[in-house]
Amino acid sequence: MAFEIQCIGRVTHYYNRLGVAVIQLTDRLALGDWVLFYGNKTNFVQPIQSMQIDHQPIAEAMPDEVIAVQVYDRVREGDYVYPYRPAEPS
Repeated sequence: MAFEIQCIGRVTHYYNRLGVAVIQLTDRLALGDWVLFYGNKTNFVQPIQSMQIDHQPIAEAMPDEVIAVQVYDRVREGDYVYPYRPAEPS
């Protein structure tokens, strides 16, 4: 039995100087959620600490919304966004 993780969004643009990714969502995303950015040259995880719609800060976004998030590393147009659960400390 295979386990498949559902993509929650896709990067549509990246602002290099600002370190901001624009994401078209296919599922809910909220501040504090951890995500995996994944693509041909992209593979990193981070928590969502800053999120905006039309330059207005928001705490939660729903499917079909286009959001901007601050990212720790470079992303590329077409990269996928997946939910991520960090390992529990032992």
